[in-house]
Order: sequence, then structure tokens, then C-alpha cells
Amino acid sequence: MKCPFCDSTEIRVVDSRDDEARDAIRRRRECTSCQRRFTTYERVEETPLAVIKRTGEREVFSRSKLLRGLMRACEKRPIDADTLEKLVDGIEAELRNEFKTEVPSAEIGELALAKLKVLDKVAYVRFASVYRHFEDVEEFQRELSEL
Repeated sequence: MKCPFCDSTEIRVVDSRDDEARDAIRRRRECTSCQRRFTTYERVEETPLAVIKRTGEREVFSRSKLLRGLMRACEKRPIDADTLEKLVDGIEAELRNEFKTEVPSAEIGELALAKLKVLDKVAYVRFASVYRHFEDVEEFQRELSEL
């Protein structure tokens, strides 16, 4: 660790605590050379999560892409952005807790559907209609009757 002000390596930790999101450790540090203080955050480095698409190609998991899809499904519904952020956090946590480095997109879609089904039935049907590629009205009606 180097001081960002004078490049000295003589640093001491003054205070250490969890950050508000509880996903990092916040450390207040002081340079013993120039006596200036600065803050650092330590986070666990996570391995990238790859998504295996239906076509077989792979891409890096994108929480923003998942969030965008959920927001589209919840458009004009009484669901705030914080709720959707927490939903995405839950899905990502489930995927990472399985210690997989690759996950099929179908698994992500099913997790999202399960959480939307509990949260809002209309958003669930909207997401399902895009995710499951309903070809005709009968498929759509079948899904509605299962609800």
C-alpha cells in the first residue's frame, strides 16, 4: 500500500469497519510520513460468471442486462427500482453460491420467473412471454391458466 499523496509505504490503519452495503471492509488509513488520511475499501474478488446462451455462445454475466429485462417487465407496475435491485442481488447471489463459473441462460431466466411470480403476476406474465417465446395465444393462455 502506498500513500496516494506522497507515495510512502509507511501507512497505518486508523479505523476498520464494514461498509454500509456490507460487501466490503472500509479502512481509514494514515500516512506516517505526510500525516494525511485516506480511505480504502477491500472487497472479495469474485470470479467472473459466464452465461451460456441458447446458441451455445458464452458471455459475461451482466446484472444490468438482467435488471433491464426485469424493469421492462415491471413497467407501469407498482414496483420500485430498489425492489428490483434486491431481486437481481438475490438471483446473482444464488448463482454465485452454487460456485459455478458457467450458468445456462435458462437457469437465470427460471430464477427470475420464480421471483417475479411471487412479486407481481403481471410482471411475471410479461417476462415469461418474452423469455419463453410464446408462439401463439394458446401458449399464452396456458401460462395464464397455470397461474
